[in-house]
Amino acid sequence: MRKDVRILLVGEPKVGKTSLIMSLVSEEFPDEVPLRAEEITIPADVTPERVPTHIVDYSEAEQSEEQLYQEISKANVICIVYSVNNKKSIEKVTSHWIPLINDRTDKDSRVPLILVGNKSDLVEHSSMETILPIMNQYQDIETCVECSAKNLKNISELFYYAQKAVLHPTGPLYCPEEKELKPSCIKALTRIFKVSDLDNDGILNDNELNFFQRTCFNTPLAPQALEDVKNVVRRNMTDGVKDNGLSLKGFLFLHTLFIQRGRHETTWTVLRRFGYDDDLELTQEYLFPLIKIPPDCTTELNHNAYLFLQSVFDKHDKDRDCALSPEEVKDLFKVFPYMPWGPDVNNTVCTNDQGWITYQGYLSQWTLTTYLDVQRSLEYLGYLGYSIIYEQESQAAAMTVTRNKRIDLQKKQTQRSVFRCNVLGARGSGKSGFLQAFLGKDLQQQRRIREDHKSLYAISTTYVYGQEKYLLLHEVMPDFDFLSEADLACDVVCLVYDVNNPRSFEYCAKVYKQYFIDSKTPCVVIAAKSDLHEVRQHYSLTPQDFCRKHKLHPPQPYTCNTTEALNKDIYTRLTTMAMYPHMAQADLKNSTFWLRASVGATVCAVLGFAMYRALLKQR
Repeated sequence: MRKDVRILLVGEPKVGKTSLIMSLVSEEFPDEVPLRAEEITIPADVTPERVPTHIVDYSEAEQSEEQLYQEISKANVICIVYSVNNKKSIEKVTSHWIPLINDRTDKDSRVPLILVGNKSDLVEHSSMETILPIMNQYQDIETCVECSAKNLKNISELFYYAQKAVLHPTGPLYCPEEKELKPSCIKALTRIFKVSDLDNDGILNDNELNFFQRTCFNTPLAPQALEDVKNVVRRNMTDGVKDNGLSLKGFLFLHTLFIQRGRHETTWTVLRRFGYDDDLELTQEYLFPLIKIPPDCTTELNHNAYLFLQSVFDKHDKDRDCALSPEEVKDLFKVFPYMPWGPDVNNTVCTNDQGWITYQGYLSQWTLTTYLDVQRSLEYLGYLGYSIIYEQESQAAAMTVTRNKRIDLQKKQTQRSVFRCNVLGARGSGKSGFLQAFLGKDLQQQRRIREDHKSLYAISTTYVYGQEKYLLLHEVMPDFDFLSEADLACDVVCLVYDVNNPRSFEYCAKVYKQYFIDSKTPCVVIAAKSDLHEVRQHYSLTPQDFCRKHKLHPPQPYTCNTTEALNKDIYTRLTTMAMYPHMAQADLKNSTFWLRASVGATVCAVLGFAMYRALLKQR
């Protein structure tokens, strides 16, 4: 909403422009009227809308045309004043003033106009019969007010309507010729309806209507008032009320009715509460609230954010199969102006046998977006209405900014839940296979992935000592000379080589010596494609000797070319190293240490899934 309103009064000489302003300010008709009133500012606390209002007079006798044009360009609303007992001043409204104003304003951002018929005390009849055809001809005219500066009739109302025309304009909402809402208004109200439809059944039940009412107007509706609203819709529409709830058609009808009855402020209050500006676009302040992220800190979703996202998943998982079909995903993102997830997401997170994103995969994708691009995550939560549903100031309340990583190292503990592992290796070494295996896809399933659907990321949960953590794998493209800070910034590094390619390990050795030999970032060497014959590597040291020399773990054999369940122990190991980089090498090599971590992972994974299924049954 605008921070202030500027009202300009124009019209023929002697129609009473200055008298109207002076009568408003002094609350009495002035004995002497100057040629022009000075600009007046009405403070916010005495205006109905709590917005400072500037009232500007125009005098042909005192001002030039250039000054008039400047005032027109600065005005938020223009009152064209005519005298109800002077036909010439009425004719001038269409022959002079409206064309002049239109010539001086941009066609796409026309200023709202209000026709003001002054001196109503001098006539017995109304001028509305003459004015209505003019209002129908010009869309920019918001309303017409007949008033009298002499007996103070409708003076306050005149300036209230002028203020209202700026703060609650009809133009963006409603087309008077067609007598229906404009497409952009329908689009915004449809999103609001879907966000408010908490169970996604296509109707707003009494609880949802009350929540909506309380959210927008800070007060619930009494049971009888709710019934009255539904009865108004029933009388005017056959399908506006279904199963005693308000349908989308009924919701849109109510707003059409508000506007037709001059209650634009009701619809604008709803739109602004849900983040819309005067052009019916979601504001930057709503979508991108300020959030400070110091260097060496990461961003994660907090507990309330995950609860919210779970509720969004639940209301769109219609068949209760713990996965989102393509149709369910499409329905979920109907409140977005675009589809945020591409086909690569299905190869970034866990999917079921049909290739649909599972509940775990869904939360993983949100976790990934928040970690990599918190602004995008804030935007997405804004479209879903997080701050409204959870009654928070903004989506920033859904975020946790983690402690500086150096402090974690000093204290030898971390509260973080998301850990990044950068996967490096020569072309063809098996990096992509290693990522996809983390999502449970064997070699045969990986071969069916289209080239344009591949992803450089894979994220899923692992369990370390009974704690659920997210491990984010990022495949770094093999360009040895141009590894960026982003390619190197991570919690643990995977160096992957192909045991069947004699030139594969050399890349890993060079990358380690160039970038990680003096780093505190833990490194693990992966001997990929271990189902194939292992050949001698064309490097001065064997992979085993290299790891021994640099006090690294021995190369970890790994293959995804198997018909058996893929081994996930290596991913638990990577997460553990990311969580405890300070631990001595001896501890990390200890077999009982890994056994405790991996057994804990298996138990927690089974329990976690069982608990989610139990929750679904309760719902």
